[in-house]
Amino acid sequence: MSKKEKMEEQAETTEAPVELSEAETLEATVAQLKDELAAAKDECASLKDQMLRDRADLENYRKRLIRDKEDSIRFANENLIRDLLQPLDDFARALEASESSKDYAKVHDGVVMVNSQIYSTLEKNWGLERIDAVGKEFDPQCHEAYQVVVDDSLEHETVLEEYVVGYLLHGRVIRPSKVKVGKPNV
Repeated sequence: MSKKEKMEEQAETTEAPVELSEAETLEATVAQLKDELAAAKDECASLKDQMLRDRADLENYRKRLIRDKEDSIRFANENLIRDLLQPLDDFARALEASESSKDYAKVHDGVVMVNSQIYSTLEKNWGLERIDAVGKEFDPQCHEAYQVVVDDSLEHETVLEEYVVGYLLHGRVIRPSKVKVGKPNV
């Protein structure tokens, strides 16, 4: 059977489409559009509901982040404070010992020990470093000149005396050394 014959046979077996009147066609179109509109309204309502849920989730997340940040700030120094409790206890014991005994040499030794303990704790656990100043070349990043004297024996500006110790925290200057600077006579 040829293609042409097959097509003719299929055309005979299929029924001819029933033609609808113009009013029926319009009614069918209106019904279809109403169905599409209802589906679109349902989808819009669903998307609006999802948007409101997402907005509420985002607002809750934002509030949680703010609360977590506030807690982080409030308790950020907890470990530092915990590390300093032992030296504070040692200071209290030194004060009690000084009241019961008038042996100031022991009190002095106790205070020296506590000072060493505090600095050691801050250095090992927290990254604190003293700035070496005396005998070093003056560095305005690390040193603050309180006094300047002219000294002919110097080749460059040199720290001669330290009034207040400076400190670095993880390599950043948190307090410069307050120093006396010797300046060469130029």
